[in-house]
Amino acid sequence: MADFTALTLARPPSLAPLLARGALLSPLKRPGPEAEFPRTRLVLPGVRVDLARLAAYERACGFPVGEDELPVTYPHVLGFPLAMRLMSGRDFPLPLLGLVHTSITVTRHERMPPGGEYELGVHVEGLAPHRRGTEATVVTEVRRGGAVVWESSSTYLARHRTHRLSAASREPEAREPLPPVDEWRLAGDVGRRYGAASGDRNPIHLHPLTARLFGFPRAIAHGMWTVARCLAARDVPHRCHLRAEFRAPVLLPGTVTYAARDGRFELRGPRDRIHVTGEVYPT
Repeated sequence: MADFTALTLARPPSLAPLLARGALLSPLKRPGPEAEFPRTRLVLPGVRVDLARLAAYERACGFPVGEDELPVTYPHVLGFPLAMRLMSGRDFPLPLLGLVHTSITVTRHERMPPGGEYELGVHVEGLAPHRRGTEATVVTEVRRGGAVVWESSSTYLARHRTHRLSAASREPEAREPLPPVDEWRLAGDVGRRYGAASGDRNPIHLHPLTARLFGFPRAIAHGMWTVARCLAARDVPHRCHLRAEFRAPVLLPGTVTYAARDGRFELRGPRDRIHVTGEVYPT
């Protein structure tokens, strides 16, 4: 963390003003992998989980309500306001409007009870070229008693015209399809319900009209909802490592197939189009 300046916050940032600021600044952004990015690590101590909000999240994603352990994806929700403060700032080079979550890796080091007290830390690790634009990597750490109990690395894509293709950003290698387990019919309000529970009210998820402004024919499901829904359908070890890639948007409403074998899982749409691939295994 030597390259980052720590800034301790007294309270969680309010998401509505951040979304408004990010929307207003988006047309002024000039994204590119060589751009400067914020070198601040935001820290929020003394975080306690709002149990009513947690229950709404569990219902929206299909997790059992009232368990004695946070869902493995829930700390992402806790850290999201800090990530939004960084990504909505003037010194963040990618436009917030239309920004797409493309992947996440998570390591949970120990059980996280809902009644615990945690410290959050979030920073932007860097920018990288992508075949469709520029990706930013955002790192989130959750500590309890000074020790890291959960950490993640997320990539977010700003789509824009590019002139070259990085070898690291080519299409992922095709793998053998996984056997189907279940079929889910997704309602048109999935994005609104998840947005209300998580605070992520990106307009591409909320309504067909606002989604069309960014090139989508209908509203699309949040990437973190899709991976959370997949994990809610399986057993997840207390100490685990998770990686998921959001390969194609899930249009709402729609029908998807959940497929899984051993530690791997995926979500497929009509004509076996792959929306999400992932794997989770014990550490």
